[in-house]
Amino acid sequence: MNDQNRSPQLYQGSVQIEGMTCASCVGRVEKALQKLENIDSVSVNLATEKASISSSQPLNYSEIIRTIEKAGYSVAQTPVELQVDGMTCASCVGRVEKALKAVEGVRSASVNLATEKAVIVADASVTADQLIQAVAKAGYDAKVAVPDHAQQQDKKANELVELKRDLLIAAALALPVFILEMGSHLIQAFHHFVAGTIGVQNSWYIQFVLTTLILIFPGRRFYQKGFPALFRLAPDMNSLVAVGTFSAYCYSVVATFFAELLPKGTVNVYFEAAAVIVALILLGRYFEAKAKGRTSQAIQHLVGMQPKHARVEQNGQFSEMAVQDVQAGMIIEIRPGERVPVDGMVISGQSFIDESMITGEPVPVEKKLDDQVVGGTINQTGSLRIQATAVGGDSVLAQIIQMVEQAQGSKLPIQALVDKVTMWFVPAVMLLAVLTFVVWLIFGPEPALTFALVNAVAVLIIACPCAMGLATPTSIMVGTGRGAEMGVLFRKGEALQLLKEAQVVAVDKTGTLTEGKPSLTDFSVVNGFDEHDVLAKVASIENKSEHPIAQAIVTAAKDRGLTLREVSNFSSVTGFGIQATVDNAEIHIGADRFMHKLGLNLDQFADDAKRMGREGKTPLYVAIDQQLACIIAVADPIKKTTFAAIRALHELGISVAMITGDNRHTAEAIAKQLHIDDVVAEVLPDGKVEAVKKLKQQYGRVAYVGDGINDAPALAEADVGLAIGTGTDVAIEAADVVLMSGSLIGVPNAIALSKATIDNIRQNLFWAFVYNIALIPVAAGLLYPLYGILLSPVFAAGAMALSSVFVLGNALRLKKFRPVIAAES
Repeated sequence: MNDQNRSPQLYQGSVQIEGMTCASCVGRVEKALQKLENIDSVSVNLATEKASISSSQPLNYSEIIRTIEKAGYSVAQTPVELQVDGMTCASCVGRVEKALKAVEGVRSASVNLATEKAVIVADASVTADQLIQAVAKAGYDAKVAVPDHAQQQDKKANELVELKRDLLIAAALALPVFILEMGSHLIQAFHHFVAGTIGVQNSWYIQFVLTTLILIFPGRRFYQKGFPALFRLAPDMNSLVAVGTFSAYCYSVVATFFAELLPKGTVNVYFEAAAVIVALILLGRYFEAKAKGRTSQAIQHLVGMQPKHARVEQNGQFSEMAVQDVQAGMIIEIRPGERVPVDGMVISGQSFIDESMITGEPVPVEKKLDDQVVGGTINQTGSLRIQATAVGGDSVLAQIIQMVEQAQGSKLPIQALVDKVTMWFVPAVMLLAVLTFVVWLIFGPEPALTFALVNAVAVLIIACPCAMGLATPTSIMVGTGRGAEMGVLFRKGEALQLLKEAQVVAVDKTGTLTEGKPSLTDFSVVNGFDEHDVLAKVASIENKSEHPIAQAIVTAAKDRGLTLREVSNFSSVTGFGIQATVDNAEIHIGADRFMHKLGLNLDQFADDAKRMGREGKTPLYVAIDQQLACIIAVADPIKKTTFAAIRALHELGISVAMITGDNRHTAEAIAKQLHIDDVVAEVLPDGKVEAVKKLKQQYGRVAYVGDGINDAPALAEADVGLAIGTGTDVAIEAADVVLMSGSLIGVPNAIALSKATIDNIRQNLFWAFVYNIALIPVAAGLLYPLYGILLSPVFAAGAMALSSVFVLGNALRLKKFRPVIAAES
């Protein structure tokens, strides 16, 4: 959408509309928009799919969009991705989301703490500058995200270096403060030593200087972000640290320089609390930053797969060229051991290529003339010349990286409750801290002021919204990254949660359970006939036909190096088969009834025929010069990996249903072989959607696996759609998960990974919430009346830092996830 004020009286704008198919759609949209108040004119163009609107008042795009949607159409919206800096905890995420959603025209906003990105779906009238300004008003820095992974890694590395520097400074300055103060408390002799040498007051002066340096330099980050957020009435984790440490520091300064202002018995210093808290929280931040860097290693690994240069043919000579300068159509040479620089088609040479980075399967794949190769894969044995077909963002590797990033940046339904809680968490903690201070000041033992301050600071420091904010996104990042390494691409993050809940996996037969192309599966000859001679004669006759079964026999003959012969007197016998003459021999090919018509006895092939019937195959017979010569069967063979995949699904407690357009006899025979639980046969393409709906009613959540264009509606209808990566682009676009290996083994692996990831998220959330529920009351001093236990602010800071590190460490365990079925070698 764009809005231009052409004159003081006239406002004009345009809206991109989706879903219009004919002139009546145009009329319907125009009629709906013309009913709006202050709209002077509306012109809808079907070709450009745009509505041009003129008004005497500024255009209310929200109202315009609602009207278009009410008419049954939708408005095109392009997601905007922002890089947001300065977020430290879950409450920051809530503030940024709230600020973005407040911008008029924003339909949805999703902020991810782990990736530090915001994805906004907004009307086209909303500019990136408006969104950036909204984030700035909330107290954070934002810019349009640019997919420059090297730059992002450099930025993360620089942040880690700064954190390490500040941590070392804080630790070096905090150590003497801690020794001077806590040493005096814990060891009586050390107290006397300090008092007898430098003196207690001078010790306080030293602590004051060192702590001031800590708060001004390494600790300034908490004050620069925490206090402005507090003044905006939107406190975050930095606010908790800033208020807690500053309170302890200010109290200690008064005790050191203006002791007469404090009640008798309350003159104590807590410089060590402020100093050590800053050092410990910086330690937690440092570990957190290191762990967050490891969560995105899958993306870094994929980016590293892309070669920097390609050997391109120009004017008959090969020369090095930067990969980003390679264009589609260029000829590229790939030597043994080199990575394939771009996607392309082999035009000469033969080799084996390791495609494990794409498929997750370690077995090299043979590549010859006209075969496709993928950029980033490794050429092993031979030299190849390829013609570039997809470069840059169009390459398979670039699309995989984009899919993984989109999944990593998404939010699961389980996150909704967490977001609601964390929005109110920090303000609630600050109120609890104030309440703790007041209660101890009024009801606490002497020195009441000291107890009140220490416990209020402990409450502020112990609370950790960081762990809550990181619990879900870090697990998603590691889980989806591990999936990409296994050849399982989650296009949508929600699929991670929904796949775990699947009760039944529905599969298309052709191309999913089977190879997807007929081949010669059985060929047995009668004693006295030569197998190669018979096959050559049969293939010579079948070569006259375009039928898939005939072509499968011809392909089998050619694969064995047989030469096709001259055919004469070819004729088709309706309802029986075909006959022809080859090498002066009369050949008859057909079903059993054709052989019975010729008066031939089929008893010697009776066992073979029964077995083929059980396997859903239809046997064909061949007679040469009125003698039975052989039995043939052509079928779409079941993939070797299918048996193990279905067994693994059953072990996971999931039922398997097959949906196919094949006749019921063939479908049930295959289902019996594979131990499939439910069969829906003789289904037309549009009937697959109905079949999926019925399975939902019968079982619950349905995951559908398919590979063809006719599977796209069923993939979209299922709770989770899984597309075989070797399938069509349409099927892949309609799916939530893409299995790059092209085999069914990716399905149980994807489901097992989904279960592991969601379990990991629940563990993280349990730890994050239970930690706070258990320790905040302890920090407030709830155990003091019963057991005399108080929690020092220093220990509170250590516990807080550890909680985030624990959550990240737990998420990183997913990197060790092992597939339930390893790729077959």
